[in-house]
Amino acid sequence: MNSLFEPNTPQAPLAERLRPKALDEVVGQSHLLGTGKPLRLAFQSGKLPSMILWGPPGVGKTTLARLIANTADAEFIPISAVLSGIKDIREAVELAEHTLQQHRRKTILFVDEVHRFNKGQQDAFLPFVESGLITFIGATTENPSFEVNSALLSRAQVFVLNSLSEAELSLLLDRAQQLVASDLSVTPEVREQVLAYADGDARRLLNFAEGLFNAAQGAGISEIDETFLQTTMASKLRRFDKGGEAFYDQISALHKSVRGSNPDAALYWFLRMIDGGADPLYLGRRIVRMAVEDIGIADPRAQTMALEACQIYERLGSPEGELALSNAVIYLAVAAKSNAAYMAYNQAKAFVAQDKSRTVPLHLRNAPTKLMKALDYGKEYRYAHNEPDAYAAGENYFPDDLPPQQFYSPTPRGLEGKIAEKLAYLRELDRKAKK
Repeated sequence: MNSLFEPNTPQAPLAERLRPKALDEVVGQSHLLGTGKPLRLAFQSGKLPSMILWGPPGVGKTTLARLIANTADAEFIPISAVLSGIKDIREAVELAEHTLQQHRRKTILFVDEVHRFNKGQQDAFLPFVESGLITFIGATTENPSFEVNSALLSRAQVFVLNSLSEAELSLLLDRAQQLVASDLSVTPEVREQVLAYADGDARRLLNFAEGLFNAAQGAGISEIDETFLQTTMASKLRRFDKGGEAFYDQISALHKSVRGSNPDAALYWFLRMIDGGADPLYLGRRIVRMAVEDIGIADPRAQTMALEACQIYERLGSPEGELALSNAVIYLAVAAKSNAAYMAYNQAKAFVAQDKSRTVPLHLRNAPTKLMKALDYGKEYRYAHNEPDAYAAGENYFPDDLPPQQFYSPTPRGLEGKIAEKLAYLRELDRKAKK
């Protein structure tokens, strides 16, 4: 048990004391744990595969791993990819071998944040997973398709865990109050703000509730109202202030400040959200979206810089990685703006959705076989590199029964100004070729 205290003692943190001891006590993940669902069936069969538990923080990945070990009557060895290395993996394997030889018990090796192990470290598990010496359970908040190497991924089932709903969080809050603060009442307004602050994260909910209940009991009050909440826990609730500066309002303000080319306001909103506890990688994903939607081809470097800022944050963490994200915010704010590519995408998508299915013209088809050549696949195709200016003026690239469409209209800003000039030149060549 990764805890300084025994889970049932009063000194243990509230989140530890409320950790489920049986499958039916688990709150959430009904798509995996409900009757007839995959993890429930695996528990009931006793034949537990190696697996990857993928989901955001505080949704029960560690809890499920411990329950699996208890159900299977297996030795449970937890290691953290943040703090561990090859030496720790070897020691875990040696312990698993000893447990099997001396006690005839299998071992479940739980690796928290497995995405932080490099390829070599992840490969170290493979022979022991294949031999059946260990049942491997990895927990990750990142997409395992990108962060877990394919060899390990092919030997494990991936189970996706979801953030807890407000109703599920409410049930947890009831349990917490009953356990440590049954003599306190909580107003509906406070309850709403506490659930909003948790944002689907059970651990965040319980840690916050524990602090709130302790503060109320220390103050000798019988009811926790909004005034007491703001007085004692205001700094933690800033990003979910229901008075007007709610989380998604701040995201909107950040996005509009970048779109409006105001680097100072953009930096302000970015740091307001960081200060309020927003997940920096969530902000990183939104920053990438801004680069794609509001800058696009006017300055393609913006997308690259936004992606690299996310990668730097993943490598360095807080607070160093936040500087890379702030650099991206400033760059995006001062970059040339264009939503032309974004609008072109939407227009083309809408057109294709309502249009009929049209065949590819013969001259645009590939002809890798003699039969295809005999059927005129690729006949009369004009190879652009053999044409003046590497452009086959007058050539048609749309289906034969579809008039040419124009979805993309570049702006005169940034690189798109040059693109607009080139497209105008090429269209003039088309016009002359068709005379």
